[in-house]
Amino acid sequence: MKDIWITDWPTSTRFPHYTRANAGEVLANPVSPLGWTFGWDGGIVAGYKAGLIRCGLYEDSDFDPHHPESVACFGGYFYINLSAIRMQGARNPAATVEILDVAFFGDHPDVPSYVAHPDDNKPHLLPNLERHNEWVMSGSGWPELDDDKKAAADLRASRGDLSDYTMTQLLTRARSIQSQLPHLFSQHVVSGTSAAMAPGLLGVVAATLADPGLPMVLLSSLGDVDSADANYALWDLSRLVRNNPALTTAFNAGIDGVLDRITSQPFLAAWNTFLYEFGSRGPDEWDLGSPTWETHPQLALAAIDRVRLQVDAESPRLRNATRATQRDALIASARKQLISNPEISALLDAGITAGAMMAHRERTKTTIVRVIHEARIVFHEIARRNAHAHLVFQVLDSELDAYISDPQSLLGTLEQRHIEWQELFDLQPPFIIANATVPPLGQWPRRSAGAISLAQPNDVLQGVSGSPGIARGRARVVLDPSDPRDLQPGDVLVAPCTDPSWTPLFMTASAVVVDVGGQISHAVIVSRELGLPCVISVTDGTRRIPDGALIEVDGTSGTVSIVSLS
Repeated sequence: MKDIWITDWPTSTRFPHYTRANAGEVLANPVSPLGWTFGWDGGIVAGYKAGLIRCGLYEDSDFDPHHPESVACFGGYFYINLSAIRMQGARNPAATVEILDVAFFGDHPDVPSYVAHPDDNKPHLLPNLERHNEWVMSGSGWPELDDDKKAAADLRASRGDLSDYTMTQLLTRARSIQSQLPHLFSQHVVSGTSAAMAPGLLGVVAATLADPGLPMVLLSSLGDVDSADANYALWDLSRLVRNNPALTTAFNAGIDGVLDRITSQPFLAAWNTFLYEFGSRGPDEWDLGSPTWETHPQLALAAIDRVRLQVDAESPRLRNATRATQRDALIASARKQLISNPEISALLDAGITAGAMMAHRERTKTTIVRVIHEARIVFHEIARRNAHAHLVFQVLDSELDAYISDPQSLLGTLEQRHIEWQELFDLQPPFIIANATVPPLGQWPRRSAGAISLAQPNDVLQGVSGSPGIARGRARVVLDPSDPRDLQPGDVLVAPCTDPSWTPLFMTASAVVVDVGGQISHAVIVSRELGLPCVISVTDGTRRIPDGALIEVDGTSGTVSIVSLS
């Protein structure tokens, strides 16, 4: 194996630390060469930098002009620049690096200590930061996100029949979509960065009231979370199956060929509407080369097959409504307790208002993912016209014109590149890359060679509180959302990390445990929306928790207890 991969970046000496925290849920697997060079290098990275500057804590001179220190690619794996993100704690008087680290990493042992750099302190940026913070806490709304959402819907509607396009027209459409990525990702970075403000503000309130679980509950069931819409629609499809004997029989016969066995026109119409609206969702959806519900419908069908087993009383809408009622009651109680403490009471209101950024974060992501998907579909059409369809995502952005003109001219290069890219999937990327030093890829541990001891009865695995509550159930270790195995209602979903493609499985589970995650990660936000106990940052949880073991998840204390192995 080569020491570096074709898409890998140089490291930064100014911002030398990188992490897979939060990055692992964005892109769990190695990014395809086309996905990185066309999607990330070709647009998203510029938006990342612009969004950080908009938040007020950065300026253009902070960043390398060629490889802005926001993200990076090592071994084909996506990383976030930890050192650069820490500026949000170092330069913000209302935060600290320590608070930021907890939000990203929990108690992960490999996180390097913060060492100040002379350029970390930039007081001239404070007015920009203050204006941004005031906007976040003002509750004034963000109507531009509605415009972006509509534009994404219009883009989908403009697709038409891609088989009628010439190859040149296909590439022109892809380039037009690429040009939209910087703006859309800038919006996403602003919302994502700002989403970290609410937990910090409410943490101060929680300390005053001696209630450490308060922020988790107050940031639950926020409503208007776009990433939940697909799951409500999928739940509705699952109800059609559950309540229709013919549909149930069709699914009981297996996922393969299930659509061919279905004659119910209401279901097929609802299914087609579902794919039109939410076909962009799927695992690793930031990568052009990844499967989605539209390109690989069996992914969504497998989720429906699991969710249909859940009883109607476990509806995600009912769960959300119950948690919203609890949240409103807790807000009222907290305000009553703080009536004689106006300063902390003001922080409570500001934190609740700032919590809207979590919903904004899901909207900005949903919007850009839908736009990225339109480029993905273009490249799927290009692939359909070539004998070696699977190789199109091995093309670099700089090679696209040559590939469109003469695919055969790159055939040997792309075949070898595909072989080498597949080898990356067996690597275990370091959770932290410190001091600008990336180990040669040949030294990275192999998943196929790793072994770790299973937890035993009475063992307690420590993680970080994600969503409050206690649940007991059978552990179902799921490594791929397209293969939910034997996940049954009431089981505990144990996953390496999650993105929106996992969310349907949450509707079957009684609790969620993930290896990697922070307070603003996907698993936390969705668990809170659905009222599920959730524990994050359980190191090697998917490898230590025995599949099928009876476990107890305490989302308030952040622990997972092994009750028995059967």
